[in-house]
Amino acid sequence: MTQPIPQSPQSAQKPQNPAELTGVRNFRDVGGLPTTDGRRVKSGRLFRSGHLAHATETDAEFLGSLGLHTVFDFRNGADHALEGPDVDLPGVRNVNIPLSDPADGGEFWKMVREGGLAQLEGILGGGKAAERMSRSYRTMIRNRTAEHSRVVHALAEDSVPALMHCAAGKDRAGLSIAVTLLALGVEREAIVADYLESNAPQNRYRVRRGSDAPEARAPEVMELLAPLFDARAPYLTAAFDTIDEEWGGVERYLAEGLGLTPGTLDRLRGRLLD
Repeated sequence: MTQPIPQSPQSAQKPQNPAELTGVRNFRDVGGLPTTDGRRVKSGRLFRSGHLAHATETDAEFLGSLGLHTVFDFRNGADHALEGPDVDLPGVRNVNIPLSDPADGGEFWKMVREGGLAQLEGILGGGKAAERMSRSYRTMIRNRTAEHSRVVHALAEDSVPALMHCAAGKDRAGLSIAVTLLALGVEREAIVADYLESNAPQNRYRVRRGSDAPEARAPEVMELLAPLFDARAPYLTAAFDTIDEEWGGVERYLAEGLGLTPGTLDRLRGRLLD
């Protein structure tokens, strides 16, 4: 399946390309999203996607045409071993900031790939899969402030245009994009709407299973796995709720959690907002 490169009427500045991305999923420009003060995110400045390990030569040519300064890769070593390193984009800085511990849940994800129906029912059934995802989002917001701070500070200083990705481009990259958009003052509803675009058929991560046997991808199995591979609004809402509960709101989260000064926020917004 190929993925058409999204074309947006919001700005003529957005790079146009008639080709299709065949080895990179979930790619999009977040330009055009509205802020609470009536501004918009500039097109051609901040992109998101799944991993770049399987990018074709044509994909790499398109990505190279974006004028990227930095690619932020939020995968860990286990992801790299499974998928491979990103393709090399000449002149583009690749910054790896792992946002998950491969030792945390390694056996769980092995079960996701290889477990049978009864095993999966035990670890995912009865709402346990969705609960795990919401808990993961809360944990990343609470425990990864240093990493998110590093990303947003880099964007404010010299790392734009930037592309953020993890494996699927949904969870770790999704939260990093969400944090950046909060710092820009983007409306929460718009952040959620962009996040949910990861559910589009051409964007979805291809679920890996350890066997090609029909029972490995039986409807009952895929239904149990769905909460892990869906983008669901309650997951991102759990992250927002954590910000409100831990810091009393976005303003204190940015200042105290991420250490963003008014000057840094001004530089960030100057780089990324129209």
